[in-house]
Amino acid sequence: MHKFFYNIFIKFYPLAAAVISPFNEKARLWINGRKAILKHIETTIAGDTSKKIWMHCSSLGEFEQGRPLIEKFKALYPSYKIVLTFFSPSGYEVQKNNQLVDYVFYLPMDSSKNAKTFLDSINPSLVVFVKYEFWYYFLKEINERNIPLLLVSAIFFEHFSFFKWYGSWYRESLFLFTHIFLQTKHSEDLLRTINVTKNVSVAGDTRFDRVLQVAAESRSFPEIEKFIINSKTIIAGSTWIEDDEVLDHYANTHPELKFIIAPHDLSRERIKECCTLFKHAVLYSDYVEMINKQTLPGDSFNTLIIDNIGMLKFLYRYATICFVGGGFGNDGIHNILEAAVYYKPVLFGPAYDKFSEAIDLVDKEGAFDIEDAIELEEELTDLLADEMIYREACNIAGEYVKNNAGATAAIMNYIQENLLLIN
Repeated sequence: MHKFFYNIFIKFYPLAAAVISPFNEKARLWINGRKAILKHIETTIAGDTSKKIWMHCSSLGEFEQGRPLIEKFKALYPSYKIVLTFFSPSGYEVQKNNQLVDYVFYLPMDSSKNAKTFLDSINPSLVVFVKYEFWYYFLKEINERNIPLLLVSAIFFEHFSFFKWYGSWYRESLFLFTHIFLQTKHSEDLLRTINVTKNVSVAGDTRFDRVLQVAAESRSFPEIEKFIINSKTIIAGSTWIEDDEVLDHYANTHPELKFIIAPHDLSRERIKECCTLFKHAVLYSDYVEMINKQTLPGDSFNTLIIDNIGMLKFLYRYATICFVGGGFGNDGIHNILEAAVYYKPVLFGPAYDKFSEAIDLVDKEGAFDIEDAIELEEELTDLLADEMIYREACNIAGEYVKNNAGATAAIMNYIQENLLLIN
């Protein structure tokens, strides 16, 4: 019965996307990107007889989790080509020209026929799915071809279908993996309740390794340094309108502080919303132009709106306190480790129960969840006023990231010990 509903979903999802595509940019990109996708893949790879590793990520966040593994593959197995696929436009459109991998494609919609055609085209020696991607027909076809199939940085929660009374069909997918590398012991305990015990291990989250790599790069941005001078600075990353509405009053009433806002969505509408909410704001692109033309109007701005992709993960090091968006929406917070790695306390909204690192850091008081604008202002005021509490939170956040590194090494050790790839 549930397989029937799954088949209905995979047939009607593209139809629904097509219906809303004239009014929704992401849906339009999703539809356009998949036009004749299998033919495009076949034509692009035709004649390439190199051994290949296929990694699939849902979106940009999952790519950041997979990236440390890709870098290890390139270093240890240089004869293999890397094929990277995405389900979401927010991943594909940003990474489609990534020079770290050899091929980047949208994942064709799941079906038995599509899975066979896709795998015939790329013929991978190893397949890696990141976090919680469970496309049944792809997994089944990979398994039937005896291709090693890994799920990395996986995390499970009680509300997932696998653990429900009706979850027997969904559980079939879990047995198709060669090995599942889990983020948490809690996930392992949950899987044990449904008798998924073989080929499962707790390795941790590869995002810890990734953010430590990024922090080690120590990129500097002279324009940012000129903007903040020596001021205490609040950096809010990956924000949505709900986050900005919690932050704007504090920014507008504290001209002595600096604020850097990096919205998750860079559409014209979102940028306009930010400029409307933050009364003393300037766009980063405009600010850089003012510097170049030497036309800065004194200290009239205390808020900088980042209107580009790629800077945020390097900017958090300039913060006194970080705020990470998404916590007031249904999907939950974005990556707080990108901020915590710099030994910065992190604030976020209440929707964080699906993120073990947020739960851990709140418990340890290296991060703080807030319910509304009033609570945000209270927390910011306390952290800025009490040096001892602030320093303790900074140390807890940074040490937590450092102490949880190592997932990438654990996964690569498994691959090497089991000879899944051979030079």
